[in-house]
Amino acid sequence: MKLDRYTVGKRYGKALFTLALEKDQVDSIFQDLLKLREIFEEILDLGEVLSDVRLQEHEKQTIVAELEKGFCGYVRNFIQVVFENRRMDDIPLMIDEYERRYNEHSKIIVGKIITAVPISADQTKSIETAFAKKVGYLFAKLENVVDPSIIGGVITEADHLVIDGSIQTQLQKIQKLLLK
Repeated sequence: MKLDRYTVGKRYGKALFTLALEKDQVDSIFQDLLKLREIFEEILDLGEVLSDVRLQEHEKQTIVAELEKGFCGYVRNFIQVVFENRRMDDIPLMIDEYERRYNEHSKIIVGKIITAVPISADQTKSIETAFAKKVGYLFAKLENVVDPSIIGGVITEADHLVIDGSIQTQLQKIQKLLLK
């Protein structure tokens, strides 16, 4: 039975993260993986090309050798293992899993700030700091998402936690009270 892409991504990401922990290279491997992700984002079909049966094996190996030149050590080995197992199109999912584990290990929570209008970098930083402290993390990385339907206020969401301070929700609560 062939595993789905997400299961494969989780397994490879977990294996690489476990190795990184053992070798005390969590941060350096993470930085390399961010560079690798950039390459896959710039060349959208790279994983597909390296998994395509229409290319000869030596042609694929030439491309992978070029790709590996930008990396050394465990990340280079990781790329080779993934290539040998014909899973290059799953590399972004593997990096996502590593990043999820990295964030958890580093006590970083990732999510979004929903506001009716865009907020400044200083406001974002202030909300990140307060949110991280409130939920017991060291840091928060929150992306600002604009949704005019909330009217005003802020909704903060991360790892299935929601703090809803929107005016829309407050109005709905008042409406329910009035209807009783």
